[in-house]
Amino acid sequence: MESIVELRHLRTLLALQETGSVSMAAKRVFLTQSALSHQIRVLEQYFGTPLFERKSNPIHFTPVGERLLQLARDISPLVTVAELDITQLIEGEAGELRVAVECHTCFDWLMPAMDKFRPLWPKVELDIVSGFQADPVGLLLTHRADLAIVSEYAPQPSIVFQPLFAYEMVGICAKNHPLADKSIWQAEDFSDETLISYPVPDDMLDLLRKVLKPAGIHPARRNSELTIAIIQLVSSRRGIAALPYWTVIPYLEKGYVVARQIGTMPLQSELYAAIRENDQDKSYLENFCQIVRENSFADLPGLSTLSIPN
Repeated sequence: MESIVELRHLRTLLALQETGSVSMAAKRVFLTQSALSHQIRVLEQYFGTPLFERKSNPIHFTPVGERLLQLARDISPLVTVAELDITQLIEGEAGELRVAVECHTCFDWLMPAMDKFRPLWPKVELDIVSGFQADPVGLLLTHRADLAIVSEYAPQPSIVFQPLFAYEMVGICAKNHPLADKSIWQAEDFSDETLISYPVPDDMLDLLRKVLKPAGIHPARRNSELTIAIIQLVSSRRGIAALPYWTVIPYLEKGYVVARQIGTMPLQSELYAAIRENDQDKSYLENFCQIVRENSFADLPGLSTLSIPN
């Protein structure tokens, strides 16, 4: 009989396995939840058996589902490499990709993505623009960078944005801090505290921009360049901080600090890739963004998909 299994089905199964839920998988592959469920039903009807247990959390695949997952793991990398080979044959494979970043925690996911990119595009000169950049888009406009990682979508002429991902910012404090007893922190909880943050402009700190300033809260401030230094200061009750959830997980596991949700609706931050409009058709730039998204969703917990605002 003729198989109906398609590459899109296999990528859907990989998304289900990586995210652990139908709703998150649908966002990952840019489908509605009903469209993703329809794909699964088609496969289950074809094979005459369920692919996963419906009430399991996270998703538990049946033996048939596991076999299809293995097929997906085997085939998807081959398809990706073939597509890149074809693109490079048609468009050429040489170029320059200088990356500018404005976030101190970007290197947690940026370096693995760069390591995966290099062997796929060996003739593209890949580098990071030295140091933290307060205006990475300005480096694009002056041709001192080719791609900028930014935390805010700010449309401007000659620049286009690609969504990367959204992530949760959590509040952290010492285990014996009074705020450790609260499961959710509100803006007023910061009023009598010292906020420890990276030395960046206030409009680049989502806690200040989205939570504290709208509420008229202006806590005492202390800065540190290094994440581990912020953790140490928080652990010794010199203040509290807000950091990406994925960044603090190792310190939570060691019991150095505790993490708490910020706001009734968890505080979300976003990351976009900005490139020059004239460069948006360069395949290696598109592929770099794709690798960043795929690697980050696979390796970092608590991410969600992101789209360009209307």
